[in-house]
Amino acid sequence: MGSQIILPEKFRPTLRKYFGELFLGTGNDTIKKMEQQLKNSTKLISVGDVTTFHLIESGIIPDVYLIDNRTNRKPTPDRVDKNHRFTQVTVDNPSGTITEDLVNNIENAVLSDKNVRIFVNGEEDLAALPAILLAPINSIVLYGQPGEGVVLVEITESKKEEIRDLMNNIIEFQNTNNSLNKLRRKLNGNKNK
Repeated sequence: MGSQIILPEKFRPTLRKYFGELFLGTGNDTIKKMEQQLKNSTKLISVGDVTTFHLIESGIIPDVYLIDNRTNRKPTPDRVDKNHRFTQVTVDNPSGTITEDLVNNIENAVLSDKNVRIFVNGEEDLAALPAILLAPINSIVLYGQPGEGVVLVEITESKKEEIRDLMNNIIEFQNTNNSLNKLRRKLNGNKNK
């Protein structure tokens, strides 16, 4: 797992806000509302079981998706389509954390020319944050907003800066011994050790 960013309680209200445009609902009709925007993306990344299920069911295949076979912390039926040819990787990522392993696998998936399924043992509840930071400009990250709908995040430099600032604040809050500096540099786009 390597280093872990643990979400402090004081940042939880910030993460309840939408980091993109909210599309109400969760079914195929919701995906249809955003279809035009999805077709023009450099990379399409989907975070969450329900969002990914409806995306694939609507005939839109993401470049990368992250699932944990759970919705609202309860097991989901194994319904995300596995007939598509995806490279699969599995990572451990506890609830309320972003592990170095998760970040590395998202980065590798985004750089891959293959479709990648990342199965998360634990929770993918915060995976949209590193996905936004690691996705190329003009990509789209989708994630579910429980009880409301799907959030579509268009990746721009200003969106990356917003999330980078948030992540730096979260890391700074817990980084008393500088153990997260390598992970911070990676999320900030500086790959130097």
